[in-house]
Amino acid sequence: MSANSFGSLDKLQVGDRSYDIYRLDAVEGSARLPYSLKVLLENLLRTEDGANVTADHIRALAQWDAKAKPSKEIQFTPARVIMQDFTGVPCVVDLATMREAVRDLGGDPTRINPLAPAEMVIDHSVIVDYFGSPDAFERNVQREYERNKERYQFLRWGQTAFDEFKVVPPGTGIVHQVNIEHLARVVFDRGGVAYPDTCVGTDSHTTMENGIGVLGWGVGGIEAEAAMLGQPISMLIPRVVGFKLTGELPAGTTATDLVLTITEMLREHGVVGKFVEFYGEGVHALPLANRATIGNMSPEFGSTCAIFPIDDETLKYLRLTGRGEEQIALVEAYAKAQGLWLDPSVEPEFSEYMELDLATVVPSLAGPKRPQDRISLAEAKQTWRRDVQNYVESIQGAADEASSESFPASDSPAISGDSAGDKPRPHGSNGSGRPHDVVPVTLEDGTSFELDHGHVAVAAITSCTNTSNPYVMIAAALLAKNAVDRGLTRKPWVKTSLAPGSQVVTDYLERAGLTPYLDKIGFNLVGYGCTTCIGNTGPLQPEISKAVNDNDLAVTAVLSGNRNFEGRISPDVKMNYLASPPLVIAYALAGTMDIDILNDPIAEGDDGPVRLADIWPAPEEVAAIVESSIGQEMFTESYADVFKGDDRWRGLDIPTGDLFEWDTASTYVRKAPYFDGMGAEPEPVADIHGARVLAKLGDSVTTDHISPAGSIKAGTPAAQYLEDNGVAVKDFNSYGSRRGNHEVMIRGTFANIRLRNQLLDGVEGGYTRDFTQGDAPQAFIYDAAQNYAAQGTPLVVIAGKEYGSGSSRDWAAKGTALLGVRAVIAQSYERIHRSNLIGLGVLPLQFKDGESAESLGLTGTETFDITGVTALNEGGVPEEVTVKADGKEFKAVVRIDTPGEADYYRNGGILQYVLRNLLRK
Repeated sequence: MSANSFGSLDKLQVGDRSYDIYRLDAVEGSARLPYSLKVLLENLLRTEDGANVTADHIRALAQWDAKAKPSKEIQFTPARVIMQDFTGVPCVVDLATMREAVRDLGGDPTRINPLAPAEMVIDHSVIVDYFGSPDAFERNVQREYERNKERYQFLRWGQTAFDEFKVVPPGTGIVHQVNIEHLARVVFDRGGVAYPDTCVGTDSHTTMENGIGVLGWGVGGIEAEAAMLGQPISMLIPRVVGFKLTGELPAGTTATDLVLTITEMLREHGVVGKFVEFYGEGVHALPLANRATIGNMSPEFGSTCAIFPIDDETLKYLRLTGRGEEQIALVEAYAKAQGLWLDPSVEPEFSEYMELDLATVVPSLAGPKRPQDRISLAEAKQTWRRDVQNYVESIQGAADEASSESFPASDSPAISGDSAGDKPRPHGSNGSGRPHDVVPVTLEDGTSFELDHGHVAVAAITSCTNTSNPYVMIAAALLAKNAVDRGLTRKPWVKTSLAPGSQVVTDYLERAGLTPYLDKIGFNLVGYGCTTCIGNTGPLQPEISKAVNDNDLAVTAVLSGNRNFEGRISPDVKMNYLASPPLVIAYALAGTMDIDILNDPIAEGDDGPVRLADIWPAPEEVAAIVESSIGQEMFTESYADVFKGDDRWRGLDIPTGDLFEWDTASTYVRKAPYFDGMGAEPEPVADIHGARVLAKLGDSVTTDHISPAGSIKAGTPAAQYLEDNGVAVKDFNSYGSRRGNHEVMIRGTFANIRLRNQLLDGVEGGYTRDFTQGDAPQAFIYDAAQNYAAQGTPLVVIAGKEYGSGSSRDWAAKGTALLGVRAVIAQSYERIHRSNLIGLGVLPLQFKDGESAESLGLTGTETFDITGVTALNEGGVPEEVTVKADGKEFKAVVRIDTPGEADYYRNGGILQYVLRNLLRK
């Protein structure tokens, strides 16, 4: 490595080894920066090339104005990439396709390999079909392999074909927990150079690694592919919120209670697009597991990251999880040499400041549909009653006289806080002051009970958020033991499940002798994966599902996950609550949200009523078992052959060789079309003539509106494609599972049922006007795009403000490009989607300030000509282009913002750029 313009290259001696490092103190102003910006500064120092990363970029970061609005763009080059299987499959499809393109152009296909380490953990595919039995785990994994055989064969091939690409097989753990327990380096040693471990991932909760001082966040698949191939990620130098922690958590509270409190505070404050960094004496009081829980929830705050600096607790965790002593020594020496070691007495400069006394945290839930809606456990019953009243009224129309006649009001008072005691009460009342609609249910095994609003239909210890934390997991298991000792078990209508984030969890529960108690109350192991947290809850028992849907019952789910959005957990469950693992078990025992769980008996035991306080474990007991039951050998043994997999994984029949043997009949994995007809040199950039508008959209169109997601509905173009290929409706699966097949995905692009295309009046969904037909009738967007393609007509999209906001879904850009869209003209863009459009060869244009489609009189029925784009062939980027739309003419700003982006666009996309560069070398 050579020194950069700041002369910062230096040596770091650690034991008998010497490392090259880029000294931060060589740059004036670096000492005052927050930890997270110091990591970014080192990244720029190490990657300075005079083009994408310049001395001016480095100075801009070192001289960061904490109070200024972000405006300076920099290029961040992450050290590695991590993926999960849903979002990672398209990345591997693209790499496999690139190999064929290199071969077709006369090059060596084996040169297509990730340049940065890339690791994938298969965790998104296991579904809780079976629960409450000793063989639930084995049966769920077997079903997972049956459903996903094609995808797994493809990934298994990728694991053998690509260098620097490794796959953690199914049944191992959740990506974020495997990351912090094993994959994360904290400080890299590569080629004799030591530098901070930075990592982006194709899942928003990649931020869990922030808990051990690793800077990273979730990105879209296009950015992940680019990072794998050595390309930087464009970003604005962010504002950094300093969050000071003081005091200690009181007895009886958990990391879950803390993180729900922080989520509520930061959502209210507003941290979207900002870094959050924790500091202060209270940080020392937080075990690493609690820090990881907080980092994991960063997307729920809305922040880009939520990071903790390195300290002794970090080293203790690295040692516990089996990292080598040489690596631990490097982490300590590097952090202290670079000013990255936490010093509670020093307060860095931040853009904004917040503070929390940990002693004020109280037991909490969050729900019924947003993580930031924290509820004190003491108020949970009252809050549920208010929320369920609103739900029941919304579906029954309580103010409607017909509802009053069908469901006469009783003499009981209205719900607490509702003075209208004489208003109609949907579903009657049970005298308790809340909606009541008891429905008798008899299960197949003869068990009978009555189901009502608020009954807990799902209780799931799930997600890496909390199952990574041994304190809450041991607490849950001890509570289960105490419940069994009192003669308690789950209510028969509750679907219970235990899906830890890694095998270490079940190892220490087994060593502590607590597994039998979890099994006895129905919390049997169902899988190592995300399960209920991402909606892979599996079906409720048929009799329960029928009772819920036939009677519009507002049953609930209680889970230890990070998201509880409406409809996410189960299609049968209307109200979802986030809780700590011990509270998940408590509510499974109670069976209802309509309970003051702190004071009311939660169930009848062998010797009478049992209250939560009777079975809640003492913190000293939890800590003692954590200390005695978890050892370094558990991690070293669990991760010794983490990429090897079990007999099922190793036994998959896979093709051999450097090129993948595509199955033309596959509806899951298809060769990507991005390199079809590509030459060794790019064609000159051309102006756009005779374009038609595929969609005219308003403000705040998100990537969720654009990108295919969710189930594939019958009658849609994607469904028609699957049916034409012999797939039965019951086997459609989801768009997520079919992300490796572009034929399915482009048919679902712009197909969101809430999309409003202004080319049509009052119509929602994936429709447009097809101007290839005589009277421009309404048509599916996909069908119209195919008709335009047959005529050689390019397409444009017109949009308002904040186009492409929300999650950085790669298929929002991929689908746009594959539909034939050559340019988007919007009032403003979300940063990542704008970048992704360029990465797919789509030109992002922006209306000039004060102008919009409306002010210019654009209806979307015009034919568009865009000229001046050819100036890109001269090496620069034009500030503006001219747009003519029938008789209207205006200037549009070219939103290609960096030299690297210009190179991507000239090549037709980022993958084409990388491929051609490899061929030239």
